[in-house]
Amino acid sequence: MAKALYGHVGAAPDRRLLDEVTRLRASVQALEFEVTRLRAENDRLAAAAAEADDLLRLAEPALT
Repeated sequence: MAKALYGHVGAAPDRRLLDEVTRLRASVQALEFEVTRLRAENDRLAAAAAEADDLLRLAEPALT
């Protein structure tokens, strides 16, 4: 019964399936790299925005 559910044990894997898995793994790796790059750029931009915000604050209160 198990052989019927999983297929014949000695059967060679389907080449199209292996190619698709390889392509999907490459896509996942590229997307993970892009996420890492975007997070680093986001951190850099957030730090620059925080620094610009600090520069815009007045050191002493304005006279009213």
